[in-house]
Amino acid sequence: MLRLNELKLPLEHPPEALEQAVIERLGLGPGELLSWRIVRRGHDARRRGAIRLVYSLDLALRDEDAALVRHAALTRAPEACYRPVALPPPPLLRPVVIGAGPCGLLAALVLAQLGLRPLILERGRIVRRRTVDTFAFWRRAELTPESNVQFGEGGAGTFSDGKLYSQVSDPHQYGRKVLQTFVQAGAPAEILVVAKPHIGTFRLVSMVESLRASIEALGGEYRFESQVTRFHLDTGANGRHRIEALELADGSTIAARQVVLAIGHSARDSFEALHAAGIAMHAKPLSIGVRIEHPQSLIDAARFGPQAGHKLLGAADYKLVHHASGGRGVYSFCMCPGGTVVAAASELGGVVTNGMSQYSRAERNANAGIVVGLQPGDFALHANGFDPGGPLAGIGFQRHWERRAFVVGGGDYRAPAQRVGDFLAGRASTTLGAVIPSYKPGVTPADLAACLPDFATVAIREALPHFDRRIPGFALADAVMTGVETRTSSPLRIPRGEDGQSLNTEGLFPAGEGAGYAGGILSAAIDGIRAAEAVARALA
Repeated sequence: MLRLNELKLPLEHPPEALEQAVIERLGLGPGELLSWRIVRRGHDARRRGAIRLVYSLDLALRDEDAALVRHAALTRAPEACYRPVALPPPPLLRPVVIGAGPCGLLAALVLAQLGLRPLILERGRIVRRRTVDTFAFWRRAELTPESNVQFGEGGAGTFSDGKLYSQVSDPHQYGRKVLQTFVQAGAPAEILVVAKPHIGTFRLVSMVESLRASIEALGGEYRFESQVTRFHLDTGANGRHRIEALELADGSTIAARQVVLAIGHSARDSFEALHAAGIAMHAKPLSIGVRIEHPQSLIDAARFGPQAGHKLLGAADYKLVHHASGGRGVYSFCMCPGGTVVAAASELGGVVTNGMSQYSRAERNANAGIVVGLQPGDFALHANGFDPGGPLAGIGFQRHWERRAFVVGGGDYRAPAQRVGDFLAGRASTTLGAVIPSYKPGVTPADLAACLPDFATVAIREALPHFDRRIPGFALADAVMTGVETRTSSPLRIPRGEDGQSLNTEGLFPAGEGAGYAGGILSAAIDGIRAAEAVARALA
């Protein structure tokens, strides 16, 4: 088949107009177009009131070779089928996957499909119990450190917008494999077609359960509430390590020779254990900022104009970037249309924010992180007991500001919040306005400058008026900002070679967000597939 991209039609076009548009675009005669299917559907909203749908289609034509010569707009359709690596022989010790987030789940699934019967170790609880624990935190400020937004079956992506798009290069169709797997697990089939697919939290819960059932049916085994606390290595004469065993929090030991490390970006104690074992790692850039909330209707009107509310457009999103005069980048992060700001702490005495949406994206507010880029050199300001120049300094930096937010919020997991008008004027908020914050367990009007680095406060104050010129109303005085947003990515990277293994530890396969190789559900899941293939190649 042939691929035709960038076919644009009016938002209200009738169904039959799509085939006619293909015929007219390519100048096809009767009978030349044998069949077609939609590969991707997005929209071009650059002209408010004249929004167009944008299609990519795969076409079957009577003479495809001739059509390719005549039309530069046509290309060969890429193969949309994932092809696994060759089946390795079963090892004496089955591979272990640490972590049951998107990366760990896809790694475990592929390993199971290859007949390798993986063992999955998850520090948190099964997803239904985890959901109960998380809602107890949101409703009653009862934090369970091992079962929350960050830890438990499904990983941090379970309580998010469920976005399933990524900018990673994907010539091997790993992304297609992920999306098809999710559809088989209960995700709506439209995620295979829409340009910016998402699922939402409630659907993700049932999908995670379905994936577990598939993995177990193929011989995989789960062990929940099984945190790895120590990595036992054998060190050769050349100084290179080899993974030998994993020690759990209950004192038991599991022999292991191939370990996929899919621990997520918030497993700070695991990072410390890896560092103590001598496994190579280094600090990487981070971001810090706040969550900002506006009425979703304001964002819809600003982005879509009179066509706001159209069922094919849904709730509007945005992506904003500003290069501040001090050299810092300020950008929107994890924008959640029609969603809520959620409490995402995983440590006692800290406040962390994140965003979440359901599939319907029907809540009253839009929210997004507004964050400022950091470099490892910034961490020395507040390394919080870690070596300021070491790989764990970013953890200390994050923890410092999370604890400051806890104190400023009142010391009971309420988050500090501020009206945008007050923030821009440099004064603390004493009350909030028309935009009602969605964060639970609740907020305390405050001055967010007290729980952000000075350079971040300055950069965000500069960025907001610039963003207002892009989206009129963005600097609305009553828009509300809630702090702090610190978990945008892992604070470190665990480097790996072309064989997927740690640079200095044979048999350890760092993967996903925690290792610094992904950002979001889809890219983490793709990296999980890569890790599983690397294990298979090592065994072969």
